[in-house]
Amino acid sequence: MKLFRLIAVAVAAFSLSLAAPALAQTAPSAAPTGSAAESHDLAAPDAAPTSSVDVSPLGVDANASIGSISVVHMFMSADWIVKSVMILLLIASLWSWTIIINKWLALGTLSRRAAKFEKTFWSGQSLDELYTKFSGNADHPMAAVFVSALREWRRAFEGGVPRESLLPGIKDRIDKAMSVTIMREADGLERSLGFLATVGSTAPFIGLFGTVWGIMNSFSAIAARHDTTLAVVAPGIAEALFATAMGLLAAIPAVIFYNRYVNEIGRYSTRLDAFADELSAILSRQLDEKAR
Repeated sequence: MKLFRLIAVAVAAFSLSLAAPALAQTAPSAAPTGSAAESHDLAAPDAAPTSSVDVSPLGVDANASIGSISVVHMFMSADWIVKSVMILLLIASLWSWTIIINKWLALGTLSRRAAKFEKTFWSGQSLDELYTKFSGNADHPMAAVFVSALREWRRAFEGGVPRESLLPGIKDRIDKAMSVTIMREADGLERSLGFLATVGSTAPFIGLFGTVWGIMNSFSAIAARHDTTLAVVAPGIAEALFATAMGLLAAIPAVIFYNRYVNEIGRYSTRLDAFADELSAILSRQLDEKAR
């Protein structure tokens, strides 16, 4: 029994010897006393202030300034140059949308009238009947091409049936009459598209000019007030970005619809050319038959 007790005591002592370094590392150090405590007090930082520090006014004012910025407020507080840019871009955008809507309606109407005319043309009526019907009411390009060709064709028979030697010249005049009519009608369809192209290419640069001027005003305000807070910088930056946004707002629809209308007018012109070729073939065949 004594042997077991000695062994148990030895094991306990060995365990305490192993745990002692770990306990020494985790245990808090004792408070310094005497001169060590005094030197520690001298090196210690000042106590934190007991009164609360108010840090909210800057953030509150900044949020209030940002929240109070509106389109009308930015326009009224802007420089006269930035105002001029905004007014110019607004007018350009409104005029662009006027052209866009008018072209939309006009091209849709022309497409429906052309389909109706082609249906009437291929219905089996004679060319003279169609000429009598549309000569005074050529209200779309396809009818105008038909009337110009028939008018030239009729002039060739005013002095009677032409000789066979004159047929090439008559056919050439009919083709030229239709070509001139197609060019004139295409020019009419493309009218006002140049404005859309101009707005699409220049509006972003005009808006960029307003942006640069607004940023210059912001830096001038910083230099005058010696203050770089958000409340000083935000209004000028907002005006600058708003001018850019207006430039893009005017340019993007103008570019999109310009490309669309150019493609539609190109397809319509191709349709007119195809109709002119078919009509030229019909008239040429009838000329050959009458000259025999």
